[in-house]
Amino acid sequence: MADYHKLNNIHIKGYKSIEDQNVGLLDINVLIGQNGAGKTNFISLFRFLRNIIQERLKNTSLTNGAESLLFYGSKTTEEIKITLDFDPNYYEISLQPTRGDSLLVLNEYCGFRGNDFHGEPYWELITRSEEESSLSKAARNSRVAEYVYNVLQDWRVYHFHDTSETAGMKKYGAIANSKFLLEDASNLAAYLYILKHSQEPYYERIVKTIQLVIPFFKDFVLEPNPLNNENIRLEWQDLYSDKIFTANELSDGSLRFICMATLLLQKKLPKLILLDEPELGLHPTAITILAGLLKKASKRTQVIVSTQSVSLVNEFDAENILVVDRNKGATVFHRLDPEKLESWLDQYSLGDLWDKNVIGGNP
Repeated sequence: MADYHKLNNIHIKGYKSIEDQNVGLLDINVLIGQNGAGKTNFISLFRFLRNIIQERLKNTSLTNGAESLLFYGSKTTEEIKITLDFDPNYYEISLQPTRGDSLLVLNEYCGFRGNDFHGEPYWELITRSEEESSLSKAARNSRVAEYVYNVLQDWRVYHFHDTSETAGMKKYGAIANSKFLLEDASNLAAYLYILKHSQEPYYERIVKTIQLVIPFFKDFVLEPNPLNNENIRLEWQDLYSDKIFTANELSDGSLRFICMATLLLQKKLPKLILLDEPELGLHPTAITILAGLLKKASKRTQVIVSTQSVSLVNEFDAENILVVDRNKGATVFHRLDPEKLESWLDQYSLGDLWDKNVIGGNP
């Protein structure tokens, strides 16, 4: 992907299990580590950031409580501080706990580094001691804030784990709700319907990719509800029957793969995609195809994935792997060095080295 507005580095202080870490990022980043190491906390930070810039900090604080968001609570941690480098722009926010177990925006800055700043960013203070972020408001009057806001609001955390009977992706939904694929794919049918009628080559590519994993899958049947033509649900047909099936008649792994194929093969990708354990319920062959989709997507956007799958790790290069461990209770990150592993990789795969605890990421 182009380097412009790519997230090069994130500095996190005091958030959940992350005490103080600088994490450098590439086009594609695969997080591995034992259960509880902090992979999910890292992914959740981006959802937390989205809530902040959408002025939902107060609600998030009330729901979760500041004590659960601070590294070992307020007795240990005085503030959460997040600094983002997505050159040429920067963003920094400091959050302080209040007596009511909520969080206050202590300071919020936007930055820009141009040719006239001799390598040092120009910073604008946009919020001080407020209950909510002022970034969206500042974006109306400041070009720096506008650029920062536009980039951050296009970073998306996707989570397709819920394939239960009550999952949104299985229900009827409004066709109008199809501007972009929602983070839980609850508008999957509406989004595919719009793709089929406005971006048919991309729709066809999605269908053909699904057929590689689900050989009996013929096509989606995307028609509005005859009793309410403003609503639609996911229906499909297989190669051996004229019967119309619903999403309830797909396996959980098949449905999740459909969501991921739709996400990764769409025409306009978000500027940053985050996926937590996308391999859940997938056959090894499907995992290989998923890895290919992730690699292709990383040429058009930036991708961060956390995984517990040795099979998925085997599909990537050493420099793509970020190992997540715990050191004295705190989450730490380190990226694999291909040169240091060169002699090992002559005989073993990355998954083997992970399994043998050569590269860390195990209890």
